[in-house]
Amino acid sequence: MPRPLAPQGRTGRPPVTSRAQILAGARQLIDRDGWEQLTIRKLAAELGVGPTTLYHHVRDKEDLLLLLISAYLDKVPHPELPSAPRDRMITAAIAIHDSLAAWPWTAEVLTVDGFIARLNEPTLWFVETILAGAIDHGCTPQQAVLIFRNMWYYTAGEILVRARTKEKATPPDFDAFLKRLDEADLPHLTSVAHHWDTWAAPDTFALGIEALVDGLLAQATST
Repeated sequence: MPRPLAPQGRTGRPPVTSRAQILAGARQLIDRDGWEQLTIRKLAAELGVGPTTLYHHVRDKEDLLLLLISAYLDKVPHPELPSAPRDRMITAAIAIHDSLAAWPWTAEVLTVDGFIARLNEPTLWFVETILAGAIDHGCTPQQAVLIFRNMWYYTAGEILVRARTKEKATPPDFDAFLKRLDEADLPHLTSVAHHWDTWAAPDTFALGIEALVDGLLAQATST
């Protein structure tokens, strides 16, 4: 769980003493330069303090990013959950997907197994909801963990692919792509290649997560 920021003594310029000030500065840098460019030294310069001052509050860049993600997700309204366990799982997954898709770098920071141990407790409501839904549906706790993992892989992957697609200034040249294809070796791909960019464009996350959850639950409870 992120540590509370302790007060500091400093004369001259008003000291940075609140978590809100530090996180607001970090978010401003990320919005301007991208999360990869964020460093403790840059943030300290932005806030008008020395790097050592910030190291009293955060261990490193990763710790700072996790504080920022937790603060962001803590402010996301929780959706009204349906009564059916399967529907609760899907609702939670869509809510966290839509929240992170609005700030997609957060999904990249969280693309490690065991990331839940690095977030604060209020942020983990969606994990709890999915685990509880799977268990209420009849899954074992172990199966519930595996179901959550697969749902998270799909969610994070979908966010990152779509975010990086939007970042590309030049779209793929599908005419050149078609010319490279050998219809004899790749007949099905050749037949759909000229539609690929438009057919793959719609946001189908909700449909995909429903199908994934239905399949995972059916597999887990079939024995």
